[in-house]
Amino acid sequence: MTTDDGERAATDAQGNENMAALVGERQERADLAVIPPAVPRSEAGDRRVGAVAYPYRVYEAEVTVERPLVGDRTDRYVASVDRTRRLVLRADAVPEVEEQTVEDVLVLPTELSDEQSREKARESVFRWTTQRYSLSEPPGVEFPRVASAYKLFWLVERPDGDVIVDSVRGTEDPLRD
Repeated sequence: MTTDDGERAATDAQGNENMAALVGERQERADLAVIPPAVPRSEAGDRRVGAVAYPYRVYEAEVTVERPLVGDRTDRYVASVDRTRRLVLRADAVPEVEEQTVEDVLVLPTELSDEQSREKARESVFRWTTQRYSLSEPPGVEFPRVASAYKLFWLVERPDGDVIVDSVRGTEDPLRD
């Protein structure tokens, strides 16, 4: 191997590491805390079915709004933090989580720490509360329940083009190049 070949191999290895950090790491087997799929992998398709594990952290928030004369008001929100795209969505409930061994899976990286996820959830809950109430004092926000889990998506080969299937909702969307 020449020096140029050695440098090229080192550069390629570094590029592969950087790519893995951006898109995740393919694993033969991974033990993961997952939101139980409503659509099992075996039912997603009759051709090759790959898996992508997408990281979420879900917070149940209790918000206390002080209201002079009429008493405090307590509301409940569920904030689902997408730890890869760094955004927060409202959800209906904190999901049940179970440990599963997932075969041949691309595990996406978590871009937000637990503390960063908590802060994003707190900011969103505060914003949702201020959109609903006129406040004279900041509301009290507590998180009585928290769940960290991966949501699984199935990558399915179809005769008319590959699709991605949400394992929880069962929705299917074409993969874009």
